[in-house]
Amino acid sequence: METTETLGLTHFLAQSDSAGKAIFAILVAMSVASWYFIVAKNLQALIARRRTARFLESFWNASSLHAVELQLEEHHPDEPFSHLAYHALVSSRHHARHGAGRLNEAGSAAEFLTRSMRRVIDEETASLEWGLTVLASIGSTAPFIGLFGTVWGVYHALVNIGMSGQGSLDQIAGPVGEALIMTGAGLAVAIPAVLAYNAFARSNRLLLAKLDAFAHDLFAFLTTGAHCVGTEADDRSGAVGQAVAGGA
Repeated sequence: METTETLGLTHFLAQSDSAGKAIFAILVAMSVASWYFIVAKNLQALIARRRTARFLESFWNASSLHAVELQLEEHHPDEPFSHLAYHALVSSRHHARHGAGRLNEAGSAAEFLTRSMRRVIDEETASLEWGLTVLASIGSTAPFIGLFGTVWGVYHALVNIGMSGQGSLDQIAGPVGEALIMTGAGLAVAIPAVLAYNAFARSNRLLLAKLDAFAHDLFAFLTTGAHCVGTEADDRSGAVGQAVAGGA
């Protein structure tokens, strides 16, 4: 009987056929992809939060919309709130100067501004969802891939044992136990992906709620000149805010 020290992942891969090794390689690739998106999206969110805080502070402390416009032209928008403000200011100025000369500019200035802001929010929503589909797919399929690897490993081990003619318990326990490694590997890949997906989805919902509130305030400021305070609140329920963020 082989000693327990010789049993494990290395021994399992050495004894496995090409199908078992391919399944393990798929799990490794899924794990690498999962952790890539986890690290990349965390860094992206950290940078975006800092830039957002800096922009909102400078926006609401600006002396005028013209000052904000100059600031955005000097420092190109690099996060959702500045992106929304830039396009809202450009759209408002464009409609005031040129009116409704084309079909996509039809309607009042408020309607044109609403469409422009909704389009930006849709773009930001799509950008925030980058990588989430991959994480969701990995989280939902990795356990089953690992389970399939276990089933295939058990089958392969039993075939080898049957061909050798040695069917005692000590001959079966080692190979079957090694095959169960694949189930554990599938879970090890899936669990971080699922947790990260849930965390990112919640973070995106909070960010979009704040973007909705900012869109409401910005719309009111551009159309009426009224300075709406409390841009960090995420419980705005006005009709204008709902119209602007309808696509989000």
